[in-house]
Amino acid sequence: MNKKDIYILGVGNNTEVYIDLVEECGFNPAGLYHYEIGREGYNMRKKDIYILGVGNNTEVYIDLVEECGFNPAGLYHYEIGREGELLHNVPIIDCNENLFKQDLTGILFAISVGDNLIRKDLAEKILKCGGEIPTLIHPTAVVSKYAKISAGVVIHAKALIQAGAIIGSNTVISYNASVTHTSTVGKSCYLANNAHIGAYCNIGNNVLLGMGAILISGKVPTVGDNSIIGAGSVVTKSVPKNTIVAGNPARIIKSI
Repeated sequence: MNKKDIYILGVGNNTEVYIDLVEECGFNPAGLYHYEIGREGYNMRKKDIYILGVGNNTEVYIDLVEECGFNPAGLYHYEIGREGELLHNVPIIDCNENLFKQDLTGILFAISVGDNLIRKDLAEKILKCGGEIPTLIHPTAVVSKYAKISAGVVIHAKALIQAGAIIGSNTVISYNASVTHTSTVGKSCYLANNAHIGAYCNIGNNVLLGMGAILISGKVPTVGDNSIIGAGSVVTKSVPKNTIVAGNPARIIKSI
């Protein structure tokens, strides 16, 4: 059954008590009203989220989840023995191995891992244990309401997703990257910063586009699964699966 929305007048030390109260009474606390002007958008209770992956990119994800309205409650690392270390006052709680022995039902996670296959594996383990991976879209990103964004997608600052674009689950769109209209990006892909996918491109799963790579509109019908587009490449034709291409124009370097 849907809970009825209820609004609370008054924002102060006692407000959290009333949020608890209305939830216990079966209502949904839909919003707050305050006597002061200018506090619109203030969130009394941010949801906790946990970040998997501790490395150079973790700080970016701490920023991102905070900008998306979450509280970074802790970190998990692949190594045992780093419990208690702090990164911007966010503690490493445990290792991934121990995490996946638990029931994670209802717990939110973000994955700060660039490698597509590792990120895919971690996502599958989180979901298998009942955890959730919310879509994270930085407030400065521009995402058309007519684009289709799947669960677990991460879209960083100043990225652009045009109308008609489709982004598959667990894909990362880095800052200043873009996906043009009528293009599809598969699952567990990574678009590095300033990578641009033109119109009418269909990108497979687990594809990596390096920094500044460009796929020319109307010239690249497909990029096959697991392929890698080198940084700064200009792609003017389809790329087979399991292939590395690079250059301007991009040429096949080797199969993988």
